[in-house]
Amino acid sequence: MIRVLVLGAAAGGGFPQWNSNSEACRRARSGDPAARPATQASIAVSADGLRWFLLNAAPDLREQINRQPQLHPREGLRSSPIAGVVLTNGDVDAVAGLLHLRERTPFVIYGHPRILGVLERNPIFRVLAPDVVRRSSLALNEKVALAGPDGSASGLFLEAFSVPGKVALYMEDAVKGAGFGTEEGDTIGLEITDDAEDARLLFIANCAKVDDAVRARCEGASLLFFDGTLWQDEEMIARGEGEKTGQRMGHVSMSGDEGSMAALQDLRIGQRVFIHINNTNPALLADSPERGEIEAAGWCVAYDGMEVTLP
Repeated sequence: MIRVLVLGAAAGGGFPQWNSNSEACRRARSGDPAARPATQASIAVSADGLRWFLLNAAPDLREQINRQPQLHPREGLRSSPIAGVVLTNGDVDAVAGLLHLRERTPFVIYGHPRILGVLERNPIFRVLAPDVVRRSSLALNEKVALAGPDGSASGLFLEAFSVPGKVALYMEDAVKGAGFGTEEGDTIGLEITDDAEDARLLFIANCAKVDDAVRARCEGASLLFFDGTLWQDEEMIARGEGEKTGQRMGHVSMSGDEGSMAALQDLRIGQRVFIHINNTNPALLADSPERGEIEAAGWCVAYDGMEVTLP
């Protein structure tokens, strides 16, 4: 059994974004039920409902923990059911929340060596004392057992795999050409299974293109969380809320012939869920035509507090 808890569904900045005065953000601030607020993207997974592993640590993590009783301390004066954090990239949106977990409660940080190196080189992450918070390197395409800080088995298994993406914004190097220095490990997807192997969860919250390798991973998944940052590639430019396309930011669009809905349409997938939704994406709004199109195609949009149990 795999229990899934969505801690946050939005892209960087959340929804409403703090500096956005767009109609959608105004609707969210006013309490419009069709414009449901969302914190920044992360999910938690567990086999037993007692030990939880976070997939990415969003800047909103403290708020997310306080909202979810499953993540509250249960033992003694200080404890946490959070046994580990798995990082899929080095973006601020994925790693900044680690700083909320600095009060010397043990857990494990799992990540590709490329991303663990980012943490190692940045002295601010030394607040996660190495004698308390262990770091575990993930090799691509290698299945490993997820374990907590005491080494005990969690009943969950993890396999990291490469997906098309880009290096984190603060690591971009224009001298290195169009890819800005992107290397293997900068963006990974995660496949999670349980002891019985009768359920398969895929988490691909950042993806620049649905290539054959991504399609092969998604085929037969019980539950897929997929990058839903933008509806259209030039969405932010068209709305006057940014100067970058989705491709420039490392995100494939939901819609269009090259979009994720079209690219994954013919695959056998149990549940299809978009996550990491940008505040400019009209699919965030429950009453939008775009939301209707998503639902007609068999997808849903993640929301904070959403729970799914597999199988």
